[in-house]
Amino acid sequence: MKKIFAEFFGTFWLVFGGCGSALYAAGIPELGIGFAGVSLAFGLTVLTMAFAVGHISGGHFNPAVSFGLWAGGKFDGKDLIGYIIAQLVGGLVAAGALYLIASGKGGFVIDSSQAGAFAANGFGELSPGGYSMTSALLAEFLLTMFFLLIILGSTNERAPKGFAPIAIGLGLTLIHLISIPISNTSVNPARSTSQALFAGGGYVSQLWLFWVAPIAGAIVAGLIHKALFDKE
Repeated sequence: MKKIFAEFFGTFWLVFGGCGSALYAAGIPELGIGFAGVSLAFGLTVLTMAFAVGHISGGHFNPAVSFGLWAGGKFDGKDLIGYIIAQLVGGLVAAGALYLIASGKGGFVIDSSQAGAFAANGFGELSPGGYSMTSALLAEFLLTMFFLLIILGSTNERAPKGFAPIAIGLGLTLIHLISIPISNTSVNPARSTSQALFAGGGYVSQLWLFWVAPIAGAIVAGLIHKALFDKE
């Protein structure tokens, strides 16, 4: 149960901090943090919670990470369902908190036809930059694959000790710097699910991509690391 609660709180913080920065702070004229600020916020959420609870649960905070670590032989498959449920619940509770806070501002409304509504992920007309389904699929696959290679490599027993959260947090920052214009950056099915359910409309029907592509990329990374990099 300690591991389950660690995953809940870690995923809550990732969604609340990352998506919250996009909702509240990114678009303020003159003072807004913009894409770069949102990218850094997502990286900081993972970095801080990896230090805070990573020693308890492994610090996944993401169903794709759990699948990737399982494929790489670093995580027991019997724990997958419990971790994924905790991650989904943590993300949904965070999205609920974000909604309650945002609704306290006059005129707040979620326009499900607008790209990036409620910090949700999308492609085509729901992509911030108008990128196609194929573009979003390829980007999410490749970026999650490299994210898992960073995680597996930095946490390997032969890697320098104590620096993994920094590498992982900076890796997630870089991923967002690349792909916010493409898909609003997922690489995390729990993060995508929480925002899509509140944004509604086409975001729900497009949600499949933000499960399939990240999990596929993560599994490929796990197999690559296991075959090529895990042993001397």
